[in-house]
Amino acid sequence: MSLFLPKLTCKKDIDEVIKCVAEKVVVLRFGRDEDSVCLQLDEILSKTAHDLSNMASIYIVDVDKAPIYTRYFDISYIPSTVFFFNGQHMKVDYGSPDHTKFVGSFKTKQDFMDLIEVIYRGAMRGKMIVQSPIDPQNIPKYDLLYHGI
Repeated sequence: MSLFLPKLTCKKDIDEVIKCVAEKVVVLRFGRDEDSVCLQLDEILSKTAHDLSNMASIYIVDVDKAPIYTRYFDISYIPSTVFFFNGQHMKVDYGSPDHTKFVGSFKTKQDFMDLIEVIYRGAMRGKMIVQSPIDPQNIPKYDLLYHGI
């Protein structure tokens, strides 16, 4: 399903999108095209891309082609979804220790659409962190991995 979403293949492309997309949430899905959970998430992202086109621009990033960002955001589990607004990294309180990214796939299209709307409205009000509208039971649980400690 990621065939329908634009792919960013290098750091320059990612930087350009983060800097140049204005007044919209930039959604970067980090993962691999052949991973089954990534494909599940890609299906949700592609089905909602048109409905969210006024609020969000959605892109696919292969973790193997963007190692700088993979390390920067500590992408240990895939898929991981990161959000930006007007060049600023948007954080979301999911009730987990990591507010920088959403790890795993969304359970429903509505969960993803609700999250984008909350991020968009919060960003338009100048907030850098927002509270997740997703039911805690629909948020995948994982342990943070700290490398080199």
